[in-house]
Amino acid sequence: MGWDMVFPGDDVEVGPRVTELRRLASATRRMIEELMSTSASIDAVAEAAALVEGAVELLAGHPHDRSEDHVSESAVAGDPSSFLEFSPLIGRSNPIAPPLELALVDGRVVGTGVFGSAYEGPPGHVHGGHIAAAFDEVLGMVQSTTKKPGMTGLLSVRYRSPTPLHEVLTFTGEVVKVEGRKIFTRATLHHGETLCAESEGLFISIDFTRFADLAGGRSSGG
Repeated sequence: MGWDMVFPGDDVEVGPRVTELRRLASATRRMIEELMSTSASIDAVAEAAALVEGAVELLAGHPHDRSEDHVSESAVAGDPSSFLEFSPLIGRSNPIAPPLELALVDGRVVGTGVFGSAYEGPPGHVHGGHIAAAFDEVLGMVQSTTKKPGMTGLLSVRYRSPTPLHEVLTFTGEVVKVEGRKIFTRATLHHGETLCAESEGLFISIDFTRFADLAGGRSSGG
């Protein structure tokens, strides 16, 4: 098996600011995990809340910017190697991302990741909606390898077996065929040898200049 490309991974060189953003996001993920199951006293919870509120106020006192180069979704990045630092599924600087690690392997996209307690649906298992979102991201990266990517037109998911939390999961996706502007894709989700779910996605190739208008209406947040 040949590993052709990794994105975005530890081998991507980043500056000090992104390093600290990733550190903050990682700490926030840990906070979320603790919050989901803590039996701490009221005083400890109140102290933690005050510390978090203080961190929020610290960041709120600084400028905010959501410039056009901050793409969050692989399907609309236009390039499978794009630096998707704030993706809700693979972005290392996004605390709600597991995050998934994606690689291009022999023409297929392989994703691995661990979903924590915040993603729970059935007891001890991943919520089906999060699985669907992960498939959308993986297949979005898959279709971008065609060099004429677009947006999701249709996504179907078949759930085969409960998907466990806190375990390494593997997504594998590929392009099935391209017909004009239509890009047909499929993917599977495994826990070890167990097939947990499978998905098919239809993407419609578009003119990416249209995203300038969307980016222009984006809020800076904060």
